[in-house]
Amino acid sequence: MAGVEYVGVWGVEVVAVVDEGLGNSSYLVDLGDGRALVVDPSLDLRAIRQATEERGLTVGFAADTHLHADFLSGARQLAVTEGARVLASAAGHREFPHAGLGDGDEVDLGGLRLRAMSTEGHTHEHMSYLLMDGQTPVGVFSGGSLLVGSAARTDLVSPERTEELTRRQFASLQRLRSLPDEVAVWPTHGAGSFCSAPPGARRTSTIGREKVTNPLLGEDDEDTFVAALLGSLGSYPRYFRRLGEVNRVGPPVLDAAPALTPMTLSGVRALLADGAQVVDTRPLDEFAAAHIAGALSIPLRPAFASWLGWLADPDRPVVIVRGVDQDPDEITWPAMKIGYQNLAGELTGGMESWIGADQPTSTIRLVSPTEVEGQVLDIRQHAEYVGGHLPGARHIELGELAQRVGEIPDEPTVLMCGHGERAMGAASQLEAAGHRNVAVLAGGPDDWAAATGNALRVGP
Repeated sequence: MAGVEYVGVWGVEVVAVVDEGLGNSSYLVDLGDGRALVVDPSLDLRAIRQATEERGLTVGFAADTHLHADFLSGARQLAVTEGARVLASAAGHREFPHAGLGDGDEVDLGGLRLRAMSTEGHTHEHMSYLLMDGQTPVGVFSGGSLLVGSAARTDLVSPERTEELTRRQFASLQRLRSLPDEVAVWPTHGAGSFCSAPPGARRTSTIGREKVTNPLLGEDDEDTFVAALLGSLGSYPRYFRRLGEVNRVGPPVLDAAPALTPMTLSGVRALLADGAQVVDTRPLDEFAAAHIAGALSIPLRPAFASWLGWLADPDRPVVIVRGVDQDPDEITWPAMKIGYQNLAGELTGGMESWIGADQPTSTIRLVSPTEVEGQVLDIRQHAEYVGGHLPGARHIELGELAQRVGEIPDEPTVLMCGHGERAMGAASQLEAAGHRNVAVLAGGPDDWAAATGNALRVGP
Protein backbone atom coordinates (compact mmCIF):
# COMPACT_ATOMS: atom_id res chain seq x y z
CA MET A 1 0.00 0.00 0.00
CA ALA A 2 1.13 3.58 -0.65
CA GLY A 3 2.93 5.71 1.93
CA VAL A 4 2.00 9.20 3.15
CA GLU A 5 4.33 12.20 3.36
CA TYR A 6 3.56 15.76 4.55
CA VAL A 7 4.35 18.34 1.85
CA GLY A 8 2.24 21.31 2.98
CA VAL A 9 3.42 24.91 2.86
CA TRP A 10 2.36 28.27 4.31
CA GLY A 11 -0.01 26.68 6.81
CA VAL A 12 -1.88 24.72 4.13
CA GLU A 13 -2.11 21.05 5.07
CA VAL A 14 -1.07 18.93 2.05
CA VAL A 15 0.07 15.32 2.15
CA ALA A 16 1.48 13.26 -0.68
CA VAL A 17 0.27 9.67 -0.97
CA VAL A 18 3.19 7.98 -2.69
CA ASP A 19 2.81 4.85 -4.81
CA GLU A 20 6.40 3.59 -4.89
CA GLY A 21 5.57 0.86 -7.39
CA LEU A 22 4.22 3.12 -10.13
CA GLY A 23 6.42 6.05 -9.09
CA ASN A 24 3.43 8.34 -8.65
CA SER A 25 2.06 10.68 -6.01
CA SER A 26 -1.52 11.71 -5.36
CA TYR A 27 -2.27 14.57 -3.00
CA LEU A 28 -4.67 15.21 -0.14
CA VAL A 29 -5.42 18.82 0.86
CA ASP A 30 -7.18 19.55 4.16
CA LEU A 31 -9.65 22.32 3.30
CA GLY A 32 -10.16 23.25 6.93
CA ASP A 33 -13.90 22.54 7.09
CA GLY A 34 -13.93 18.77 7.42
CA ARG A 35 -13.54 18.25 3.68
CA ALA A 36 -10.55 17.39 1.54
CA LEU A 37 -9.40 17.87 -2.03
CA VAL A 38 -7.73 14.84 -3.59
CA VAL A 39 -5.61 15.22 -6.74
CA ASP A 40 -4.85 12.32 -9.10
CA PRO A 41 -6.04 9.43 -6.93
CA SER A 42 -5.78 5.92 -8.30
CA LEU A 43 -8.52 3.32 -8.01
CA ASP A 44 -6.56 1.84 -5.11
CA LEU A 45 -7.88 4.30 -2.54
CA ARG A 46 -6.74 2.46 0.59
CA ALA A 47 -4.04 4.95 1.59
CA ILE A 48 -6.22 7.94 0.70
CA ARG A 49 -9.04 6.62 2.86
CA GLN A 50 -6.70 5.87 5.72
CA ALA A 51 -5.31 9.42 5.55
CA THR A 52 -8.78 11.01 5.50
CA GLU A 53 -10.04 8.83 8.34
CA GLU A 54 -7.04 9.70 10.49
CA ARG A 55 -7.80 13.40 9.95
CA GLY A 56 -11.56 13.12 10.26
CA LEU A 57 -12.10 14.32 6.68
CA THR A 58 -14.44 13.46 3.83
CA VAL A 59 -13.44 13.96 0.21
CA GLY A 60 -15.31 16.94 -1.22
CA PHE A 61 -13.36 17.30 -4.48
CA ALA A 62 -11.39 14.88 -6.65
CA ALA A 63 -9.29 16.47 -9.41
CA ASP A 64 -7.54 14.69 -12.28
CA THR A 65 -4.73 16.51 -14.07
CA HIS A 66 -5.03 14.34 -17.18
CA LEU A 67 -6.31 11.12 -18.69
CA HIS A 68 -3.89 8.80 -16.96
CA ALA A 69 -2.21 6.06 -18.95
CA ASP A 70 -0.50 4.29 -16.05
CA PHE A 71 -3.40 3.77 -13.63
CA LEU A 72 -7.17 3.89 -13.40
CA SER A 73 -8.37 7.07 -11.75
CA GLY A 74 -10.20 6.81 -8.44
CA ALA A 75 -12.02 10.11 -8.92
CA ARG A 76 -15.22 8.51 -10.20
CA GLN A 77 -15.17 6.02 -7.31
CA LEU A 78 -14.90 8.91 -4.83
CA ALA A 79 -17.82 10.65 -6.52
CA VAL A 80 -20.03 7.59 -6.13
CA THR A 81 -18.99 6.52 -2.64
CA GLU A 82 -18.32 9.91 -1.00
CA GLY A 83 -20.19 12.40 -3.14
CA ALA A 84 -16.99 14.11 -4.27
CA ARG A 85 -17.20 16.65 -7.07
CA VAL A 86 -14.92 15.51 -9.91
CA LEU A 87 -12.79 18.24 -11.50
CA ALA A 88 -11.08 17.69 -14.85
CA SER A 89 -10.26 19.34 -18.15
CA ALA A 90 -13.31 19.89 -20.34
CA ALA A 91 -11.07 19.00 -23.31
CA GLY A 92 -10.88 15.42 -22.01
CA HIS A 93 -14.56 14.81 -22.93
CA ARG A 94 -15.04 12.35 -20.07
CA GLU A 95 -18.27 10.38 -20.28
CA PHE A 96 -19.20 10.42 -16.59
CA PRO A 97 -20.41 13.31 -14.39
CA HIS A 98 -17.70 15.89 -13.73
CA ALA A 99 -17.03 19.61 -13.75
CA GLY A 100 -15.27 20.29 -17.06
CA LEU A 101 -12.79 23.12 -16.56
CA GLY A 102 -11.13 25.45 -19.04
CA ASP A 103 -8.01 27.54 -18.72
CA GLY A 104 -8.40 30.13 -15.97
CA ASP A 105 -11.52 28.62 -14.42
CA GLU A 106 -11.56 28.70 -10.65
CA VAL A 107 -13.23 26.44 -8.09
CA ASP A 108 -14.07 27.72 -4.61
CA LEU A 109 -12.87 25.10 -2.14
CA GLY A 110 -14.27 26.94 0.89
CA GLY A 111 -11.49 29.41 1.65
CA LEU A 112 -8.86 28.07 -0.68
CA ARG A 113 -9.34 28.25 -4.45
CA LEU A 114 -8.20 26.04 -7.30
CA ARG A 115 -7.29 27.74 -10.57
CA ALA A 116 -7.11 25.62 -13.74
CA MET A 117 -4.06 26.11 -15.97
CA SER A 118 -4.01 24.48 -19.40
CA THR A 119 -0.62 22.74 -19.66
CA GLU A 120 -0.90 20.46 -22.66
CA GLY A 121 1.97 18.22 -23.67
CA HIS A 122 2.05 15.05 -21.61
CA THR A 123 -1.48 14.60 -22.95
CA HIS A 124 -3.55 16.71 -25.29
CA GLU A 125 -5.94 17.82 -22.48
CA HIS A 126 -3.51 18.14 -19.59
CA MET A 127 -4.51 20.54 -16.82
CA SER A 128 -2.41 21.80 -13.91
CA TYR A 129 -4.09 23.26 -10.84
CA LEU A 130 -2.81 26.29 -8.96
CA LEU A 131 -3.83 26.24 -5.30
CA MET A 132 -4.63 29.77 -4.14
CA ASP A 133 -4.94 31.11 -0.59
CA GLY A 134 -6.69 34.43 -1.21
CA GLN A 135 -4.61 36.09 -3.93
CA THR A 136 -1.48 34.14 -3.00
CA PRO A 137 -0.49 31.12 -5.11
CA VAL A 138 0.63 28.41 -2.68
CA GLY A 139 1.50 25.50 -4.93
CA VAL A 140 0.78 23.93 -8.29
CA PHE A 141 -0.37 20.38 -8.92
CA SER A 142 1.62 19.93 -12.11
CA GLY A 143 0.62 16.33 -12.88
CA GLY A 144 2.61 15.17 -15.89
CA SER A 145 3.78 18.60 -17.00
CA LEU A 146 6.58 19.96 -14.81
CA LEU A 147 8.32 17.16 -12.89
CA VAL A 148 11.12 17.36 -10.37
CA GLY A 149 14.18 17.65 -12.61
CA SER A 150 12.35 16.94 -15.85
CA ALA A 151 9.06 16.95 -17.76
CA ALA A 152 6.80 14.00 -18.52
CA ARG A 153 6.88 12.10 -21.79
CA THR A 154 4.81 13.29 -24.73
CA ASP A 155 4.47 10.13 -26.83
CA LEU A 156 1.46 8.50 -25.18
CA VAL A 157 -1.34 9.99 -27.30
CA SER A 158 -0.17 8.95 -30.78
CA PRO A 159 3.08 8.88 -32.77
CA GLU A 160 1.65 11.43 -35.19
CA ARG A 161 1.13 13.98 -32.41
CA THR A 162 4.32 13.45 -30.41
CA GLU A 163 6.33 16.37 -31.79
CA GLU A 164 3.32 18.69 -31.62
CA LEU A 165 2.71 17.74 -28.00
CA THR A 166 6.38 18.12 -27.17
CA ARG A 167 6.24 21.70 -28.42
CA ARG A 168 3.13 22.24 -26.33
CA GLN A 169 5.02 20.82 -23.36
CA PHE A 170 7.69 23.45 -23.93
CA ALA A 171 5.07 26.22 -23.86
CA SER A 172 3.48 24.73 -20.75
CA LEU A 173 6.77 24.65 -18.86
CA GLN A 174 7.48 28.23 -19.86
CA ARG A 175 4.08 29.17 -18.46
CA LEU A 176 4.74 27.36 -15.18
CA ARG A 177 8.18 28.94 -15.04
CA SER A 178 6.49 32.37 -14.79
CA LEU A 179 4.98 31.50 -11.40
CA PRO A 180 6.63 32.98 -8.29
CA ASP A 181 9.75 31.15 -7.12
CA GLU A 182 8.22 30.21 -3.77
CA VAL A 183 5.29 28.32 -5.30
CA ALA A 184 5.46 24.63 -4.42
CA VAL A 185 5.56 22.08 -7.25
CA TRP A 186 3.51 18.95 -6.56
CA PRO A 187 3.87 16.63 -9.60
CA THR A 188 2.10 13.32 -10.03
CA HIS A 189 4.91 11.42 -11.73
CA GLY A 190 8.12 10.85 -9.78
CA ALA A 191 11.13 8.55 -9.63
CA GLY A 192 10.22 5.06 -10.82
CA SER A 193 7.48 6.24 -13.17
CA PHE A 194 7.65 5.16 -16.81
CA CYS A 195 6.30 8.63 -17.65
CA SER A 196 9.91 9.86 -17.78
CA ALA A 197 10.63 11.07 -14.27
CA PRO A 198 14.38 10.92 -13.55
CA PRO A 199 15.79 8.88 -10.65
CA GLY A 200 16.08 10.57 -7.28
CA ALA A 201 14.44 10.68 -3.87
CA ARG A 202 12.86 14.15 -4.12
CA ARG A 203 9.24 14.10 -5.27
CA THR A 204 8.21 17.72 -4.70
CA SER A 205 9.99 20.99 -5.29
CA THR A 206 9.45 24.71 -5.86
CA ILE A 207 9.40 26.81 -8.99
CA GLY A 208 12.59 28.55 -7.85
CA ARG A 209 14.44 25.30 -7.25
CA GLU A 210 13.35 23.90 -10.60
CA LYS A 211 14.56 27.03 -12.39
CA VAL A 212 18.03 26.32 -11.04
CA THR A 213 18.13 22.52 -11.25
CA ASN A 214 15.75 21.38 -14.01
CA PRO A 215 17.50 21.48 -17.40
CA LEU A 216 14.23 21.30 -19.33
CA LEU A 217 12.67 24.18 -17.41
CA GLY A 218 15.83 26.20 -17.95
CA GLU A 219 15.90 25.58 -21.71
CA ASP A 220 14.88 28.70 -23.66
CA ASP A 221 15.17 27.28 -27.18
CA GLU A 222 12.14 25.28 -28.26
CA ASP A 223 13.96 23.08 -30.79
CA THR A 224 16.66 22.19 -28.27
CA PHE A 225 13.96 21.37 -25.72
CA VAL A 226 12.18 19.10 -28.20
CA ALA A 227 15.38 17.24 -29.07
CA ALA A 228 16.30 16.82 -25.39
CA LEU A 229 12.90 15.54 -24.28
CA LEU A 230 12.37 13.21 -27.22
CA GLY A 231 15.92 11.90 -26.86
CA SER A 232 15.25 10.92 -23.26
CA LEU A 233 12.21 8.74 -23.94
CA GLY A 234 12.47 5.04 -23.21
CA SER A 235 9.94 2.26 -23.61
CA TYR A 236 6.80 1.98 -21.51
CA PRO A 237 4.37 -0.80 -20.49
CA ARG A 238 1.96 -1.82 -23.20
CA TYR A 239 -1.08 -1.32 -20.97
CA PHE A 240 -0.41 2.44 -21.20
CA ARG A 241 -1.94 2.33 -24.68
CA ARG A 242 -5.45 1.51 -23.47
CA LEU A 243 -5.97 3.04 -20.02
CA GLY A 244 -6.37 6.62 -21.23
CA GLU A 245 -9.55 5.69 -23.05
CA VAL A 246 -10.81 3.66 -20.09
CA ASN A 247 -10.32 6.73 -17.90
CA ARG A 248 -12.15 8.89 -20.43
CA VAL A 249 -15.18 6.61 -20.70
CA GLY A 250 -15.19 6.03 -16.95
CA PRO A 251 -13.23 3.60 -14.76
CA PRO A 252 -15.25 0.86 -13.09
CA VAL A 253 -16.98 1.64 -9.81
CA LEU A 254 -16.23 -1.08 -7.28
CA ASP A 255 -18.90 -2.43 -4.95
CA ALA A 256 -16.31 -4.36 -2.91
CA ALA A 257 -12.58 -4.79 -2.61
CA PRO A 258 -11.07 -7.16 -5.19
CA ALA A 259 -10.22 -10.62 -3.89
CA LEU A 260 -8.54 -13.81 -5.06
CA THR A 261 -11.02 -16.66 -5.42
CA PRO A 262 -9.65 -19.99 -4.10
CA MET A 263 -9.45 -22.57 -6.89
CA THR A 264 -9.11 -26.32 -6.73
CA LEU A 265 -6.39 -28.18 -8.56
CA SER A 266 -8.90 -29.58 -11.05
CA GLY A 267 -10.38 -26.11 -11.57
CA VAL A 268 -6.95 -24.66 -12.33
CA ARG A 269 -6.13 -27.48 -14.73
CA ALA A 270 -9.41 -26.95 -16.57
CA LEU A 271 -8.75 -23.21 -16.91
CA LEU A 272 -5.22 -23.82 -18.18
CA ALA A 273 -6.53 -26.28 -20.75
CA ASP A 274 -8.91 -23.54 -21.89
CA GLY A 275 -6.15 -20.97 -22.42
CA ALA A 276 -5.67 -19.33 -19.02
CA GLN A 277 -2.23 -18.15 -17.89
CA VAL A 278 -0.44 -18.70 -14.59
CA VAL A 279 1.28 -15.73 -12.96
CA ASP A 280 3.63 -16.88 -10.19
CA THR A 281 4.37 -14.11 -7.70
CA ARG A 282 6.79 -16.01 -5.46
CA PRO A 283 10.43 -14.91 -5.00
CA LEU A 284 12.72 -15.86 -7.86
CA ASP A 285 14.57 -18.58 -5.93
CA GLU A 286 11.31 -20.36 -5.13
CA PHE A 287 10.15 -20.09 -8.72
CA ALA A 288 13.53 -21.40 -9.90
CA ALA A 289 13.27 -24.47 -7.66
CA ALA A 290 9.84 -25.54 -8.93
CA HIS A 291 6.99 -23.96 -10.86
CA ILE A 292 4.09 -24.91 -13.10
CA ALA A 293 5.31 -25.37 -16.66
CA GLY A 294 4.52 -22.30 -18.72
CA ALA A 295 3.98 -20.04 -15.70
CA LEU A 296 5.02 -16.41 -15.99
CA SER A 297 7.28 -15.24 -13.17
CA ILE A 298 6.43 -11.77 -11.84
CA PRO A 299 7.80 -11.61 -8.27
CA LEU A 300 5.67 -9.63 -5.86
CA ARG A 301 7.45 -6.35 -5.14
CA PRO A 302 6.63 -2.64 -5.54
CA ALA A 303 6.99 -2.82 -9.35
CA PHE A 304 4.56 -5.76 -9.62
CA ALA A 305 1.77 -3.75 -11.28
CA SER A 306 4.01 -2.34 -14.01
CA TRP A 307 5.36 -5.74 -15.02
CA LEU A 308 1.97 -7.44 -14.78
CA GLY A 309 0.64 -4.80 -17.17
CA TRP A 310 3.63 -5.21 -19.47
CA LEU A 311 3.88 -9.01 -19.62
CA ALA A 312 0.51 -10.61 -18.88
CA ASP A 313 -2.26 -10.73 -21.48
CA PRO A 314 -5.24 -8.70 -20.17
CA ASP A 315 -7.63 -10.77 -22.30
CA ARG A 316 -6.69 -14.16 -20.82
CA PRO A 317 -7.83 -15.35 -17.38
CA VAL A 318 -4.99 -15.26 -14.84
CA VAL A 319 -4.44 -17.88 -12.16
CA ILE A 320 -2.21 -16.66 -9.34
CA VAL A 321 0.33 -18.82 -7.55
CA ARG A 322 1.66 -17.00 -4.49
CA GLY A 323 3.72 -17.68 -1.41
CA VAL A 324 1.94 -18.33 1.87
CA ASP A 325 3.41 -15.14 3.36
CA GLN A 326 2.42 -12.91 0.42
CA ASP A 327 -0.55 -10.60 1.03
CA PRO A 328 -3.24 -11.26 -1.60
CA ASP A 329 -4.36 -7.60 -1.35
CA GLU A 330 -0.97 -6.58 -2.71
CA ILE A 331 -1.72 -8.66 -5.80
CA THR A 332 -5.37 -7.80 -6.39
CA TRP A 333 -5.23 -4.04 -5.81
CA PRO A 334 -2.20 -3.41 -8.07
CA ALA A 335 -3.89 -5.52 -10.75
CA MET A 336 -7.17 -3.64 -10.39
CA LYS A 337 -5.62 -0.17 -10.54
CA ILE A 338 -4.06 -0.94 -13.94
CA GLY A 339 -7.29 -2.35 -15.30
CA TYR A 340 -6.59 -6.06 -14.90
CA GLN A 341 -9.97 -7.47 -13.93
CA ASN A 342 -9.08 -10.89 -15.33
CA LEU A 343 -7.74 -12.54 -12.14
CA ALA A 344 -9.68 -15.79 -12.13
CA GLY A 345 -8.38 -16.78 -8.70
CA GLU A 346 -5.50 -18.51 -6.97
CA LEU A 347 -4.41 -22.11 -6.67
CA THR A 348 -5.48 -23.25 -3.20
CA GLY A 349 -2.41 -24.40 -1.31
CA GLY A 350 -0.06 -22.90 -3.89
CA MET A 351 2.83 -24.92 -5.29
CA GLU A 352 2.74 -27.32 -2.32
CA SER A 353 -0.66 -28.58 -3.41
CA TRP A 354 0.49 -28.85 -7.04
CA ILE A 355 3.60 -30.82 -6.09
CA GLY A 356 1.70 -32.88 -3.53
CA ALA A 357 -0.67 -34.01 -6.27
CA ASP A 358 2.32 -35.19 -8.37
CA GLN A 359 1.66 -32.61 -11.07
CA PRO A 360 4.57 -31.89 -13.45
CA THR A 361 6.88 -28.98 -12.59
CA SER A 362 9.73 -27.14 -14.25
CA THR A 363 12.94 -25.65 -12.87
CA ILE A 364 15.27 -22.84 -13.94
CA ARG A 365 18.88 -22.67 -12.76
CA LEU A 366 20.17 -19.74 -10.77
CA VAL A 367 23.86 -19.15 -11.46
CA SER A 368 26.50 -17.09 -9.68
CA PRO A 369 28.56 -14.41 -11.48
CA THR A 370 31.47 -16.84 -11.88
CA GLU A 371 29.21 -19.44 -13.50
CA VAL A 372 28.10 -17.27 -16.41
CA GLU A 373 28.86 -19.00 -19.69
CA GLY A 374 27.33 -19.38 -23.11
CA GLN A 375 24.94 -16.85 -24.59
CA VAL A 376 24.14 -13.89 -22.31
CA LEU A 377 20.88 -12.02 -22.78
CA ASP A 378 20.55 -8.70 -20.95
CA ILE A 379 16.87 -7.75 -20.65
CA ARG A 380 17.16 -4.40 -18.84
CA GLN A 381 15.94 -1.06 -20.19
CA HIS A 382 18.09 0.54 -22.90
CA ALA A 383 19.51 3.22 -20.61
CA GLU A 384 20.55 0.58 -18.07
CA TYR A 385 22.22 -1.53 -20.74
CA VAL A 386 24.28 1.28 -22.26
CA GLY A 387 25.30 2.33 -18.75
CA GLY A 388 27.31 -0.89 -18.39
CA HIS A 389 26.88 -4.49 -19.53
CA LEU A 390 28.79 -7.72 -19.97
CA PRO A 391 30.98 -7.68 -23.10
CA GLY A 392 29.24 -9.67 -25.83
CA ALA A 393 25.87 -9.67 -24.11
CA ARG A 394 22.88 -9.48 -26.38
CA HIS A 395 20.22 -6.92 -25.49
CA ILE A 396 16.46 -7.24 -25.78
CA GLU A 397 14.28 -5.39 -23.29
CA LEU A 398 12.01 -7.59 -21.22
CA GLY A 399 8.94 -5.78 -22.52
CA GLU A 400 9.88 -6.70 -26.11
CA LEU A 401 10.97 -10.28 -25.51
CA ALA A 402 7.62 -12.00 -26.09
CA GLN A 403 7.47 -10.49 -29.59
CA ARG A 404 11.12 -11.31 -30.35
CA VAL A 405 11.54 -14.71 -28.74
CA GLY A 406 12.03 -16.27 -32.17
CA GLU A 407 15.28 -14.32 -32.54
CA ILE A 408 16.89 -16.16 -29.61
CA PRO A 409 18.74 -19.36 -30.56
CA ASP A 410 17.72 -22.37 -28.48
CA GLU A 411 21.11 -22.83 -26.88
CA PRO A 412 22.48 -22.41 -23.34
CA THR A 413 21.44 -18.88 -22.31
CA VAL A 414 22.02 -16.88 -19.14
CA LEU A 415 19.49 -14.09 -18.64
CA MET A 416 20.35 -11.09 -16.54
CA CYS A 417 18.98 -7.81 -15.26
CA GLY A 418 19.92 -5.73 -12.21
CA HIS A 419 19.11 -8.22 -9.47
CA GLY A 420 17.40 -11.22 -11.05
CA GLU A 421 13.64 -10.60 -10.76
CA ARG A 422 13.13 -9.31 -14.30
CA ALA A 423 15.52 -11.91 -15.68
CA MET A 424 13.41 -14.67 -14.15
CA GLY A 425 10.39 -13.21 -15.91
CA ALA A 426 12.33 -13.36 -19.18
CA ALA A 427 13.49 -16.91 -18.50
CA SER A 428 9.91 -18.00 -17.86
CA GLN A 429 8.90 -16.51 -21.22
CA LEU A 430 11.68 -18.35 -23.04
CA GLU A 431 10.83 -21.59 -21.26
CA ALA A 432 7.15 -21.23 -22.24
CA ALA A 433 8.29 -20.76 -25.86
CA GLY A 434 10.18 -24.06 -25.77
CA HIS A 435 13.69 -23.10 -24.65
CA ARG A 436 14.96 -25.70 -22.21
CA ASN A 437 18.51 -24.59 -21.37
CA VAL A 438 18.03 -21.23 -19.69
CA ALA A 439 19.52 -19.89 -16.48
CA VAL A 440 19.28 -16.66 -14.51
CA LEU A 441 22.14 -14.67 -13.03
CA ALA A 442 21.53 -14.16 -9.31
CA GLY A 443 22.68 -10.55 -9.29
CA GLY A 444 23.55 -7.99 -11.91
CA PRO A 445 26.41 -6.67 -14.04
CA ASP A 446 28.16 -5.01 -11.10
CA ASP A 447 28.18 -8.33 -9.24
CA TRP A 448 29.70 -10.01 -12.29
CA ALA A 449 32.39 -7.34 -12.62
CA ALA A 450 33.26 -7.55 -8.92
CA ALA A 451 33.41 -11.36 -8.92
CA THR A 452 35.42 -11.77 -12.13
CA GLY A 453 37.59 -8.66 -12.08
CA ASN A 454 36.48 -7.86 -15.63
CA ALA A 455 35.30 -4.46 -16.80
CA LEU A 456 31.82 -3.79 -18.05
CA ARG A 457 31.31 -2.39 -21.50
CA VAL A 458 29.71 1.04 -21.65
CA GLY A 459 27.64 2.08 -24.64
CA PRO A 460 25.55 0.18 -27.22
